[in-house]
Amino acid sequence: MNTTNRDNGVWHPLTRGINLQSVMRRVYVWMGLGTLLTAAVAYVTVNSALINLTANPVILIGALVAELGLVMGISFGFNRISALTATMLFLVYAALNGFTLSVVLLAFTTASVVGAFVATGALFGAMSIIGYTTRVDLSKLGTFLMMALIGLLIAMIVNLFISSGPLDLIISVVGVLLFTALTAYDTQRIGRMAAQMDAQGEAGAKLGIFGALKLYLDFINMFLFMLRLIGRRR
Repeated sequence: MNTTNRDNGVWHPLTRGINLQSVMRRVYVWMGLGTLLTAAVAYVTVNSALINLTANPVILIGALVAELGLVMGISFGFNRISALTATMLFLVYAALNGFTLSVVLLAFTTASVVGAFVATGALFGAMSIIGYTTRVDLSKLGTFLMMALIGLLIAMIVNLFISSGPLDLIISVVGVLLFTALTAYDTQRIGRMAAQMDAQGEAGAKLGIFGALKLYLDFINMFLFMLRLIGRRR
């Protein structure tokens, strides 16, 4: 069944179909499970001897490289890997991310981490709802958002060398705003993919993982920039 509705060429995301709803449920469930797994691994790492492993640059860099490989594997292997493989890769990535993030979380007070997480959750939820329900075509923002992301990465690299406080503040604010916009953009993009393809069975399961990864990355990055912006260091 075609779950899209077009009026003068504009896609109406308010029109829902069973297939679309099923895929989006998978997306949010897996995204939530991935976030919980990351939080659990980070907590265990900080409160156990595993934290000593993060002091080894070889292990930490190896974990970061593995994370990058897992993200690329899921993203670029969408049409080649099975849903089960994609699920396992996503869960391994979420666990590894919890291990590497433990270093960051250890630098901030518990109250700051909780506050940033709650603020991020509220902002993420609001923007995801907007992306899921808005009649505005957000696909036009794609190029602009990618350019902004590249600019943000360049600014972060530059600030590693100059350590500018004002620039760090600007980076944190821009980071929160950018991933706020990306949350709405990616939510609508996932919804369109689910509505326009035969996202049932294996295809639907893979799209659920792919969408969960996209929104998971938006949430985690938004959280990290929010923590930099409002967090208090130990």
